[in-house]
Amino acid sequence: MTSHVSGLYPWPYDGDLRPDNTALIIIDMQIDFCGEGGWVHSRGVDLQNTRRAIKPLQTLLGALRPAGYTIIHTREGHRPDLSDLPANKLWRSERLNGQGIGAHGPMGRYLIRGEPNWDIIPELAPAPGEVVIDKPGKGAFMGTDLETVLRTRGIRNLMVAGVTTDCCVQSTLRDANDRGFECLLLEDCCGAADHSNHEAQIEMFGLSNGLYGSIATSDDVIATLAGAAA
Repeated sequence: MTSHVSGLYPWPYDGDLRPDNTALIIIDMQIDFCGEGGWVHSRGVDLQNTRRAIKPLQTLLGALRPAGYTIIHTREGHRPDLSDLPANKLWRSERLNGQGIGAHGPMGRYLIRGEPNWDIIPELAPAPGEVVIDKPGKGAFMGTDLETVLRTRGIRNLMVAGVTTDCCVQSTLRDANDRGFECLLLEDCCGAADHSNHEAQIEMFGLSNGLYGSIATSDDVIATLAGAAA
């Protein structure tokens, strides 16, 4: 039996949607990006722009977890000694507002592994057994074993969500597409520091007519799962 999620194009392209070949990747829903006292908050950003993804993701997880879908979380962060932080990335982070990666904030050093603000927000904490990928860059494949985890589990369909739409989410989605994964961007489960950047990224993916994958909402996925169960 085939099953499609309604979106930019019916996803997956061949209708082969099963818990054992499909994963949800939640990108960087960390305090540093989505919580008070984190790095994004230190820049004076309205956190509602990144936190817009929380409630839809909670609802979606409530449908995917019992059905047995693979859930993967990522965290962006660097070694405490900054040995994996390129000089130009540090310079750019400092140039934003003087609070660069590794600077001290109210909850710890920004974007440093092991610090309280580096961890995933409590509202979307990984469940026991869910995979957590720690990444030093924007894309979730660079410098990680994410592809090995996906191939080992037989995953070929990826639902991609998280923050930020215009940076780590789109970097991961484009890279996944190049590696042959069938991708779905969940528009309501993503956010950017500037909401106009989120909207522009969604428009860009839409204008490409599915070049990198389809676009849908969490409601579309849940409706598809309900239809399959019926």
